[in-house]
Amino acid sequence: MKKLLVIAAAVLSLSACTSTQQGAAVGAVGGGIIGAATTGSVLGTAVGAGLGAVAGAAIGKVADQPGKCYYRNSRGQVFIDTCPRG
Repeated sequence: MKKLLVIAAAVLSLSACTSTQQGAAVGAVGGGIIGAATTGSVLGTAVGAGLGAVAGAAIGKVADQPGKCYYRNSRGQVFIDTCPRG
């Protein structure tokens, strides 16, 4: 049954519209799998899925903006700016 749920989640993640949504879906599936594998609990799965979705959405957001990169300052704040040329 667990395998069926994982496969269904993976298929649904590929049908998302934008790259931000796709990133969030893939991140949630991956985070949920990692959370379940490391903790063996529903709470670990939920936390992993939530964190994975946030990280995946952030990565997907950059994919929607070619030539843009994420940067983090010394206070931990994240901002988007033009990528350095090189």
